[in-house]
Amino acid sequence: MTVALIIYITLQLPLFSSTANFSEPQDKFSILKKETEAYFATLPSNIREDSELLVPDLIRKYGYPCENHTVVTPDGYILEMHRIPHGRKSFPDKRSVIYLQHGILASSADWVLPGPRKGFAYILADFGYDVWMSNVRGTRYSRKHTYLDPEKDSLEFWNFSWHEIGVIDVPIMIDYIINKTNENKLFYIGHSQGATVFYVMCSEKPQYNDKIKAMFSLAPIAFLKHMISPLLLIVAEFRTEILALYNVLNTYNFLPRNEFLAQLGDTLCNDNSTFQILCTNALFAICGFNEKQMNSSLLPIIMGHTPSGASVKQICHFAQGVKSGKFQRWDYGWVSNLDYYGDTSPPNYNLRNIYAPVYLFYSKNDWLVHELDVMKLHTELFNSIAVQVFDDHFNHMDYLYAINAPDLIYQRTIDIMKHYN
Repeated sequence: MTVALIIYITLQLPLFSSTANFSEPQDKFSILKKETEAYFATLPSNIREDSELLVPDLIRKYGYPCENHTVVTPDGYILEMHRIPHGRKSFPDKRSVIYLQHGILASSADWVLPGPRKGFAYILADFGYDVWMSNVRGTRYSRKHTYLDPEKDSLEFWNFSWHEIGVIDVPIMIDYIINKTNENKLFYIGHSQGATVFYVMCSEKPQYNDKIKAMFSLAPIAFLKHMISPLLLIVAEFRTEILALYNVLNTYNFLPRNEFLAQLGDTLCNDNSTFQILCTNALFAICGFNEKQMNSSLLPIIMGHTPSGASVKQICHFAQGVKSGKFQRWDYGWVSNLDYYGDTSPPNYNLRNIYAPVYLFYSKNDWLVHELDVMKLHTELFNSIAVQVFDDHFNHMDYLYAINAPDLIYQRTIDIMKHYN
């Protein structure tokens, strides 16, 4: 996300210069594009292929079965899920179901990019679980609608935050999975915003607690009062201006996947690039520094799949939480709040409605999820256990890509799940 944002802004700078020759930026852009494509073609074939393949094809490449499933929400969004029903050596008999929910600007790719024996989805499948990976509205694989076009109908299509994802997308996907597998309950694993939308779902629709065996929150975002990530602090400070800018531009999509930017990121961030250190440091500046756990060779593959798109409203909803210190619904401003909520302030999510078992995995070096905010969430939840990661340098993205994530996170999660089976 961070690297792509920096690249995008850098490329756009000449366009905002009052003295620029308006034919020049396009020429430079075209030259850079050709040079990037040429260099991209020289990357090791395996890295290049993994960065280009769609998730189902990537999974099948490594010998795992994969199914595509589609659900349509009541408000018309067409959501795509990816299923690994069993591991490479597993027989497809009846097994416990796991629902994996990605974070913001991400997709189902998050769970498989590190490859077999490293990617969480592969590990779970090899342990005998039936793994379902969601893709929420607005992401690369769920950017379709029954009657709205994401470009032509930008305002209507992108008029959602993570609230709608929590009360509409996640419940309908869980219902589909339960119906398809004939299971009464499933395990839920969510990273970052993937945890946020679970809290929204079970707060607003408490009946979904009964469909969850246990929920595992990896870097859980609810309260953001003590968050120290510089980028989100800036967004929080200028959230009103950001919304106004996107209104003027009449576009409400934030960082969709772009083929050229993906290739440019691959070029700048690969092992042979002198700019790779800038890529890692840009990521660390957002999530927290942890060089020891960073597999830099994975960066080109990550850049091929991330960012995957989100709405501007999603970003700004988190920004509102930074300023308010509360976990609450979208703030329309006190006048409009009266119309929407009957009060000048948006209502808080009632976390006491959540009674499914929740495990809160947190780390002390996560710049987006502060320990104090996790402890507040822990006290608000009816049935939760806080689990500290045994690495004081573990950051926000390490839950997905860290070299030791299988030992520090995945094995502990699987050990806990065994008790529920």
